Amino acid sequence: MKILVINAGSSSMKYQLIDMDDEKWQAKGICDRIGMDGAFIRHQTADGRSKKIVTQIKNHVDAFKLVTKALLDKEVGVISKLSDISAIGHRIVQGGSIFNKSVLVNDEVIKQIKKLIPLAPLHNGPEVDAILACQEVFGKSVPQCVVFDTSFHSTMPPKAYLYPIPYKYYAKYKIRRYGFHGTSHRYVSHHCAHLMHQPLEDIKMVTCHIGNGSSIAAVKNGKVVDTSMGLTPLDGIMMGTRSGTLDPSIVTFLMEKEKLTPKEMNDILNKESGVLGVSGYSDDRDVTKAEIEGDPRAVLAHEMQSYQIAKFIGAYAAAMNGIDCIAFCAGLGENQPIIRYGACRYLGFLGVKIDPILNDEYIHGKEGKISTFDSHVAVYVINTNEELVIARDTKSIVEKLQYASAPDKTYIVPEDV
Repeated sequence: MKILVINAGSSSMKYQLIDMDDEKWQAKGICDRIGMDGAFIRHQTADGRSKKIVTQIKNHVDAFKLVTKALLDKEVGVISKLSDISAIGHRIVQGGSIFNKSVLVNDEVIKQIKKLIPLAPLHNGPEVDAILACQEVFGKSVPQCVVFDTSFHSTMPPKAYLYPIPYKYYAKYKIRRYGFHGTSHRYVSHHCAHLMHQPLEDIKMVTCHIGNGSSIAAVKNGKVVDTSMGLTPLDGIMMGTRSGTLDPSIVTFLMEKEKLTPKEMNDILNKESGVLGVSGYSDDRDVTKAEIEGDPRAVLAHEMQSYQIAKFIGAYAAAMNGIDCIAFCAGLGENQPIIRYGACRYLGFLGVKIDPILNDEYIHGKEGKISTFDSHVAVYVINTNEELVIARDTKSIVEKLQYASAPDKTYIVPEDV
């Protein structure tokens, strides 16, 4: 079975074709600058073939047509006909409190995802566009499934997900902590337990998805009990361009002093803050270079980042009444030893000990344990694979459809397969 995995944004659409017989990707790429000048598709295959085409891409329908053309291309294609694709899986950022598991797409599901657009206007809207475009290109006979970033975090108790503001705003607007990167935290927690040769249900783990966008989750006995991102992906630790958690009065103070509109304030917090705001650099490679050269603001940015990661790990160890494992993943978590070491050096009180040689070695796709043999807490570097989780859920749902007897086959529990 071949699954096409889609991760759509407002002006881009990433894709990956995965053969579920061996769970290996066969082709992947991106359609970028959709609806803008200079639009292009970049396509590559697992055996090293690639092609980039600069062309007009008006909308997501055009993007899907280009993707199918690339997959069928004589030079860089990997399938002989569209029917080789058994199903399509979509990443959806916000599932709210409506969706706590992956589901099969139908008209009602699309309607519910649209209702959640106010909670994630930059994500859910384009993702609905991608689902509808996919139906237009592939037809409704090809099953589509949606996998939600928020669903893995749906096990959080009210004491963790509610904010201490008047309850009426939760009742009226559903303002609460939802958490994000759930697909990554789910993959990493399961894979790390596999590497530890222990049941996930017996482990207290903190998973650290550290990239340009970063989130941390407390996973106790296989279930999330708390996570750093909140109503939106702005909350939590400082990130590449996002502020993370701060005193709410800073927002109103700056708006008053600088005469800022809500949109301008939102742009400052999302696009001009975080590591960029402190160091002046948006790319972590530039921050690292500047740090080596002695730039005090670059040094400070990494110190702040590591310090905040450590604070969340310590807090979540308290929330779980113990900790067995810490797992780092995503762009910086997998490839930036400085940040891993910087965070773990604060955690000696938990018995965390990092092997500096292994920490430096585990980059560029190498994963495994980087803590010492006598560390009381195991520390791992894990290569996250969100696309594989989406493909696995999609495969499970499609297979389950053959056996489901209920009239409404929308809500399928992948674990039941």
